[in-house]
Amino acid sequence: QVQLVESGGGLVQAGGSRRLSCAASGRTLSTFAMGWFRQAPGKEREFVARISRGGTTYYADSVKGRFTISRDNANNTVNLQMNGLRPEDTAVYYCAADGGYVVRRNPSGYDYWGQGTQVTVSS
Repeated sequence: QVQLVESGGGLVQAGGSRRLSCAASGRTLSTFAMGWFRQAPGKEREFVARISRGGTTYYADSVKGRFTISRDNANNTVNLQMNGLRPEDTAVYYCAADGGYVVRRNPSGYDYWGQGTQVTVSS
C-alpha cells in the first residue's frame, strides 16, 4: 500500500510559477512510474506528466515546455515544477503511482492516488 500526499498548491497570477510535491509513505516511489493529473470543475481528469522509473519523462502537449516532472528518490517524493502558468491551468492536481511498465496517460491505469491540491491561476 502506498499513501500519497500532494502539497504546494495555491493561488498564483498568470505567468507565475508553482512547485507541487508528492510525498509517499508505505513504499519506495522509485519502484513506481509516477504521474501528475489534473481535474478542472466540470471536466474529466486529464494527464499532465509522467516519469518512468528510469527518469524518462512524458508531457501533455498543453504543458510541454512549461512544466517539469522530477523525482527526488532520497526524499521519496515526486515534484512538478510549473512555470508560465495560465488561467486554463486552474485545477485540482493529483499525483498517482503506476506499478505497471506500459506508458499510461489514462488515469484508470494508475494504482494509487493522492487527495489532490488546488492550483488557481488568476488572470
